[in-house]
Amino acid sequence: MMPAGDSNREKKWRALHSAKLRVRRVGPLDFETPEMNSAVASTIGVLKVLFVCTMNQWRSPTAEKIYARHPFLDCRSGGTSPRAKHRVGRNDLRWADLLVLMEDKHLDRLTAHFRDEIRFKEVHVLDLEDRYKFMDPELIAELQANLDDLFLVTS
Repeated sequence: MMPAGDSNREKKWRALHSAKLRVRRVGPLDFETPEMNSAVASTIGVLKVLFVCTMNQWRSPTAEKIYARHPFLDCRSGGTSPRAKHRVGRNDLRWADLLVLMEDKHLDRLTAHFRDEIRFKEVHVLDLEDRYKFMDPELIAELQANLDDLFLVTS
């Protein structure tokens, strides 16, 4: 028998998974018809995405900024370093439905410090090295190449 907390997490995971399947069934998003987007968003809800890098200075804030206007996403960013502009904490991880990490070391750090908070989270690791500046066109292209399909963004 599962403890009560695990049961609630499982229910939340199942609800998230169902919502994700419904998002994928909707098809590509059309930013030209906000009425349709808001109607769909009210039906399926908004996916809360937490972008994570080390210092929360370049990579994760860039990802947060480029997906901030997406009608089905609520985005935040944070860093794993104690010196990060915004350090990822329990509240951030509890808030998020999806974690998008820039490197494997971020998953290692989050697992070491917040094992329970990320246990039932969907996690994507992008393998983007810390060599970009904020809003670097090459970084934007890499993020979009990795995430547009996940978020169903159309050009």
